[in-house]
Amino acid sequence: MEGVRDLLERLRSSGIPIEKQVENALSKVFIGTFTDFSLETFWNDRPTPFLVTKNDAVKTISAPHMILLLLHHLELKRGQHVLLMGAKGGYMAALIDYIVGNDGMVTVIEPHEEVLDYTSDRLVFHNSSGVIRTIPIGSMNDYLFDKRVDRVLITGSIREIPLEIEGAIEEGGFVLGPFGGPIQQKLLKKERQGNEWIDTDLGAVIFGPMDLSEAEKGPLNPTVIAELIQDVIEIVEDMMEIDEETKERIEDLIYSLKSMPSEIPELDFNASDEEIIEHPVYDLIMAEMEWISPIWPLFEQLLSFQVDSPIKWDFEESSMIGGHEDLVP
Repeated sequence: MEGVRDLLERLRSSGIPIEKQVENALSKVFIGTFTDFSLETFWNDRPTPFLVTKNDAVKTISAPHMILLLLHHLELKRGQHVLLMGAKGGYMAALIDYIVGNDGMVTVIEPHEEVLDYTSDRLVFHNSSGVIRTIPIGSMNDYLFDKRVDRVLITGSIREIPLEIEGAIEEGGFVLGPFGGPIQQKLLKKERQGNEWIDTDLGAVIFGPMDLSEAEKGPLNPTVIAELIQDVIEIVEDMMEIDEETKERIEDLIYSLKSMPSEIPELDFNASDEEIIEHPVYDLIMAEMEWISPIWPLFEQLLSFQVDSPIKWDFEESSMIGGHEDLVP
């Protein structure tokens, strides 16, 4: 496992916290069991693809530095029940299983059917310490209350804790995940204390959507565009003042997009110019372009930014750019 040792040394020297139990887990659980893609991206601290769906969306295992940070903040102990929302191909579940041990349990909830099937198939080859079970998101209520949950790790962007999960968490247990919109989120630790939830802000992160099917929606999906506009405005408001009239127009546009009928035809990324121009979402945006156009360059800039890696690699071919990219929306 020379690749793992070298990777961990580099991450440790860059200031990433690595507990002994986490180091042992990464040394024992082989990343190659969970992907058939090249492992070079993983050794170079990059997200590693494990699946390309039928709709050509790429699903990845997180970059190692992000995996280590998540495991560090989960504060795992032996015998715990950990709920993992978002399968990551099974690799994260296998690491957690190794740490919580023989008396522990890992429940994997995955909203995307292809990813769920893939994860279940790969975990067959993992020599589990305790119990690992994979369930579709629609079956949460059938499984969560048979054993209370100590920790929840959410591996994709989400705006709030699902009520089914919130009700299953033990007193003193907590949820760790990227809360926010599609462009950027805050990594929050939400701890349950009685009927209260105490938030600890662990910094800004960029994750892909919790449900991979969101990444498979076409370029003129009204819900996706509305979410992007809402996220950009939240970022802009922290940087500059927006006049009330513009705010109201933006809110009206977001509402109009989210209110569009579900039977609107879905366009793929190969749609012709004629198909795009005739699409009702395009028509709605063009009708608002007179007031949108002055701020549109700012939208484009915010939708294309990148984050630097915590590691500065000392060899050119494996330099890291782009930071933690779970999935590019």
